Amino acid sequence: MPKHCCDMMSSQADFRCEIHSNIFECPDKLVDYDLKFDEYSLIIHDNGESMVEIYYCPWCGSKLPDSKRDLWFEKLESLGFEDPYEQEIPEEFQSDIWYKKKS
Repeated sequence: MPKHCCDMMSSQADFRCEIHSNIFECPDKLVDYDLKFDEYSLIIHDNGESMVEIYYCPWCGSKLPDSKRDLWFEKLESLGFEDPYEQEIPEEFQSDIWYKKKS
């Protein structure tokens, strides 16, 4: 697990509910951290699956890392993947390995 900016962010981003397997169904899950994109989002509990990306920690005010979502698509496109959500992509692109490995 990545180290987050503060204890509260860690407790929220790493929270795993014992009752709800779907994060959108759990009223106690407030923040989602997407390791693949290095991106934080607030979960909108409106009976859907909405989230809004956040740029600063709601608890300590620290600037959060810039999302790597666009870079992920750019990198995969440079490798010949036109539709990574429909194509089988390398395992390293399912986590933070793709942006942490030394090229």
